[in-house]
Amino acid sequence: QVQLVESGGGSVQAGGSLNLSCIASGFIYSSYCMGWFRQASGKEREGIAAIDWDGDTSYGVSVKGRFSISRDNAKNTVFLQMNSLKPEDTAMYYCAAVLPEHFYSDDWYSSPPAFGTWGQGTQVTVSA
Repeated sequence: QVQLVESGGGSVQAGGSLNLSCIASGFIYSSYCMGWFRQASGKEREGIAAIDWDGDTSYGVSVKGRFSISRDNAKNTVFLQMNSLKPEDTAMYYCAAVLPEHFYSDDWYSSPPAFGTWGQGTQVTVSA
């Protein structure tokens, strides 16, 4: 079955950095784009970064210029390097497989994940 396992979250002060990882299994990794999403307490989940097989990327406005998504196709892993963190970045962070048609039509931000599956999430807390 599809599995997505996130790691790398933690507590940092504003201005700090974290690098999240997500290992995917149970599907043909090369056939899907990958994305990072987050959900803050009391808010809806939002898409923040996505990447296709070839490394083309797309970012949400709130993180553009501060976060960087990358993937290691040999290891079925996607990363999210987060720099210049702000208290408003505090959230549970999830990775998901993204259907290519959603990525290339720029609908991935709000479309459901491929397979309807999210990982368990990793908590990021940024203090002022």
